[in-house]
Formats: sequence, structure tokens, C-alpha cells
Amino acid sequence: MFPPFDRAKLRCDTPSANSKNPWKLPLTSKRTTDKNGNVTLRTLATHLGLSLTTVSVVVSDSPAAQAIPLATRKRILAAASELHYRPNYFAQSLRRKRSMSVGVLVSEMSEGYFTLVMNGVEEYLVSAKYFYLLAAHYWQPELLEEYPKMLLERSVDGLLLVNTPTPSKVQVPIVSISGHQAVPGVTNIQLNHKLAARLAIKHLADLGHRRVAFMKGQEQTVDTDYRWKEILETARACGMELHQDLLIRLTENSWSPALGYGPVKALLTRTKDFTALFAFNDIAAFGAIRALHEAGLRVPDDVSVIGFDDVLSAPFHIPSLTTIRQPLREMGKAGAECLINRINHPKAPYAQQVIVQPELVVRESTAEASIRRSSVVPKRKRASRNLG
Repeated sequence: MFPPFDRAKLRCDTPSANSKNPWKLPLTSKRTTDKNGNVTLRTLATHLGLSLTTVSVVVSDSPAAQAIPLATRKRILAAASELHYRPNYFAQSLRRKRSMSVGVLVSEMSEGYFTLVMNGVEEYLVSAKYFYLLAAHYWQPELLEEYPKMLLERSVDGLLLVNTPTPSKVQVPIVSISGHQAVPGVTNIQLNHKLAARLAIKHLADLGHRRVAFMKGQEQTVDTDYRWKEILETARACGMELHQDLLIRLTENSWSPALGYGPVKALLTRTKDFTALFAFNDIAAFGAIRALHEAGLRVPDDVSVIGFDDVLSAPFHIPSLTTIRQPLREMGKAGAECLINRINHPKAPYAQQVIVQPELVVRESTAEASIRRSSVVPKRKRASRNLG
């Protein structure tokens, strides 16, 4: 014999044609809340006259919810909305043994490199239904040490580093974008800097440039030494001599065009005997172009300038900037995807290194080397110097 139907419950799964809200259910019991006045999962289940398990799998969007009739799922979600039910974050974390959140550590939050990387990070984390906590350390030693600890105290499931050194003794998965430290438990998303250097220097060499000013990035930036090593090796291989008087070392902790403006202005007080400049990044290139303009030099007629990154404003600068494109958005997305995969599959093998490829984007800021070469120094000044 089948047990008798509970007609009240049966009617809940059948929408009424006369009701303005066909999924609205009369209260089966007096609504109760927790001590903070919040509607609980048990309250919701009692209100609906359904089991706690059934309501739980639906509101948590568990795969098991697909086994529950669509009408019942709609009714549960409608009641949850009506009663302003919000899942208990800590209870969910305990059940899942995860916080569904990750920590993102960045060096700074300026336009350019960071903006594009974070666009990719956000895109993937939103699709994966992961929340993130963002902290910028601005290369302050105490923050570099303290922020990873603070994020771990907030129970993040993993750390995503952007242009940031890898912290030691961290027991969660780590993915480092632009990272180079070979540390157990860390996946590094890296640009192929050898190819990037080859693309930039070959482009300048093919245009006839031989006296080129080179920028070396700030010491703390994680890419600096690796990119510089490849630039030196590639320049030698192309027969392009590197002149000490044309080397620009960036030291300022700035991510505005001032990063390149001041050092290039200082270079121009020493010499104007160069026909091209390879900037450390696009933002520094914008500052460099301004300094060249103020010195009476035209880009690219007198000096060609090539940048690095291909930030959003690069095509709109005057002149539009020739640059080495890092696929920054894709790097951010790949870093976030790699981190979530490692969180979801902690025992699966993982790559310690993921290499992405650069691309040369030729625009208006580079051209054939001027036949005058050294004549960028006015003849009258050179003559007076020769006369003593």
C-alpha cells in the first residue's frame, strides 16, 4: 500500500493559474530566524515543507539538484528570494572544505600591465564562481611579508601572484604571473623573453639602427633580469653593440610616464647620438617620447621608439606605439584557470612553467634609421666643440 498523499505538499509543486506568483507557497509554519535575525536553511526547508537536504542541494547549486523536479527547484529558489535567504558562508566552507575564494597579490594597481592582466583574472574567476581578495604591496618589504599571511588567515584556497616575489612556506597552491622563481608548489606563467628580444632587436636592425639606447627595468620587477639577459645576448648575436653611455637604468618606483621621462631627459643631456630607443614598457616609452619631443627630436624621423606590453592606449598615442605585445589578458586568464584547476584537483600533476608567446606590433613610432645618424647633434654645436 502506498502512503496517503500529503495534498498540501503536492499542491506546492503545481503552480496555480490564478496566482500572480505561481510559485508562492503559503507558510506551513511560523517563520523563524537565527539569533542574528537571518533566515536559515532550516527555516526555508520548514517554510516549504521539504527536506533540509532537498533545499540545500538546490540553493547551493549542487550537481545533485538536477535530479530534483524543475517545478520544485523553481519553488525553492522563489521562496529563497522572497524570504531574503542568504547562504551561511562559513557553513558552506566547512561542508565544501573550501572558501571558494583566492588571494591576488599585485605590485601596484596602475593602468597598463596590471589592468589587462586583471581583466583576464576577473573573467575566469567570475565564470568559475570564485571570489578574490586583492592586495597591492607596492614593493614595501613589510607588506610583502604580511599580506600573504593575512590572506591565508582569511582561508583563501590559493594565491595568485602578479609581478610579485613568491612567499616562502605557503601550504596552498600558488600561480605566479610573470614569475621566475623555481619553487616547489608554484606554477609560473612566463613570457618567452628570448623571442621578445629577438623580435624587437631584429625589427630595429632591419630598419638600419645600430646605435640604440636600451632601458633596463627596476631592480625589484620580477621580469627585469630575465628580459635584460635576453636583450644582451640577442643584441650581440645581431652584431649590435651595446654602448654604456646609451644604457638607461630605471630606478623610480613609478608606473606613470614619468618612469621613462626623467631618465631619457637625463640621457639627452649626455648624448643625442642614437637613432632608436627600446623602452622597458609602454608607459616608460610614452614618457621617453615626451622627453625626446622637448629636446627637439622627432619620433620616428630622428629617433625610433619601441615599447613593451601593448597596453590599451598604445594604438592611440601620437605617434602610435610600435611595441612587443605580451598577451596580458590571456596570461591573467591562464593564471586564474591554472590556480582553480590546482585547487579542484590537488593530487593531479601540474606544470611548473607555462610559456606564452609575444608578438611584434609595428605602428608609427619606428622607421628607417636617419642617414644623418650622429647629425642629430646640430652641426654648429659640434663645430664649436671641435674649435675648443
